[in-house]
Amino acid sequence: MTWLTNVDVLGLTFGFFNILRLISYFPQIVAVARDQNGASAISFSCWSIWIGANGSTGLYAWIKLADIPLALISAFNAACCASVLIIAVYKRANQSILTIVPSGPS
Repeated sequence: MTWLTNVDVLGLTFGFFNILRLISYFPQIVAVARDQNGASAISFSCWSIWIGANGSTGLYAWIKLADIPLALISAFNAACCASVLIIAVYKRANQSILTIVPSGPS
């Protein structure tokens, strides 16, 4: 294998798994939005780290590498992670309110 062939394989592998990653956000966002238990299975710290990792990768790609496609993909990944986190925070806050203020007559 030549160096160029190795780069092509790496590029295709990166592209393939990044497409899978982008597709995988949608079911996660839907699952969190439908959750009735305050999104208790969502780790705020984990999703925050993923936002930071994707956001910093995007900034690095944009500023240091001038790689706009990679920057945009990373920014989109960060936005998807932020969507999951924001929905989970909203769900958890509403769940807390519901447990403090019970609905209906006592």
